[in-house]
Amino acid sequence: MVVKVLVVDDSGFFRRRVSEILSADPTIQVIGTATNGKEAIDQALALKPDVITMDYEMPLMDGITAVRHIMQRCPTPVLMFSSLTHEGARVTLDALDAGAVDFLPKNFEDISRNPDKVKQMLCEKVHSISRSNRRLPSYSAPTPVPAPTPAPVSRPALGGFTTPVAAPAPVRTPPITSRAAPAPVPHSPAPKRKAYKLLAIGTSTGGPVALQRVLTQLPGNFPAPIVLVQHMPAAFTKAFAERLDKLCRISVKEAEDGDTLRPGLALLAPGGKQMMIDGRGTVRILPGDERLNYKPCVDITFGSAAKSYGDKVLAVVLTGMGADGREGARLLKQGGSQVWAQDEASCVIYGMPMAIVKAGLADAVYSLDDMGRHLIEACH
Repeated sequence: MVVKVLVVDDSGFFRRRVSEILSADPTIQVIGTATNGKEAIDQALALKPDVITMDYEMPLMDGITAVRHIMQRCPTPVLMFSSLTHEGARVTLDALDAGAVDFLPKNFEDISRNPDKVKQMLCEKVHSISRSNRRLPSYSAPTPVPAPTPAPVSRPALGGFTTPVAAPAPVRTPPITSRAAPAPVPHSPAPKRKAYKLLAIGTSTGGPVALQRVLTQLPGNFPAPIVLVQHMPAAFTKAFAERLDKLCRISVKEAEDGDTLRPGLALLAPGGKQMMIDGRGTVRILPGDERLNYKPCVDITFGSAAKSYGDKVLAVVLTGMGADGREGARLLKQGGSQVWAQDEASCVIYGMPMAIVKAGLADAVYSLDDMGRHLIEACH
């Protein structure tokens, strides 16, 4: 089936180049272009594309505002283009909050220097997000954390939003329409309590929003140390950790070599590198191996956790493309640890969790809205 794409960018060169790259794929059809956010909304309503590629800095209306309007009026998978800077990372995270599915670095040099690589990456992203759940009915309201909390105190989150810190602050998912929902997966029973020494979470596409929804439900005194692996460029992970730290009651930071695991702290694997844990609870950050597709890689972190903590790990695999995490989960299961997967209906991309379920490695399958509550039940 041909994927219909709307290309939005105020740069004539970039619009033409992206259109040329996509049109070279016989399974992709560029059905229109727009030069600003207002045109993007009009074109999305008129043309009903399967995917929209969106710049964020444009005249008349920026990309983030356009995404919000599109998600309200004609929900469509959006691929954002972003700059590989700290500010670009902050803006991209705001765009994902607004409803964008995924992002790609906007690098003119790469387009001219590595056209084949750029073409492959862009076309793969377009195809993958065209199959995402971004058009599904909106998810049910999250279940409140079953624990008393102090009165909310507002702090400005990145991008200028104000988010309550003390109360759970699940990320809003835009209202979504059309396409039949996946068949519901039977709910797993409530988890058994255990004194876990580590909670390890791995995710990719859709992960930034999914992690916010899960981690904002955890209390500040959550008893297990947490490690997070999100497929993300090196320039983005620090900004993402800062964002999570502002939104959550637990502390969140980008992991550094020599960091020590402790309850109430989540360490995010730095982009472009690998994160491992030793038996003393010390984090080791290693250079990214070019032979590995993912930097950071969920399998690497899960595997080191299996070696260091045996049966005392609770691993969770959230939304994402591919199968990263499956082999690491296999090692964890062999050691007696527990592995959970996000259900298909609440995933943006049901790739990584599906790999866990199909391999028979999932001890439980939970919706995103239930995940935080069950983590509290299991670890308290």
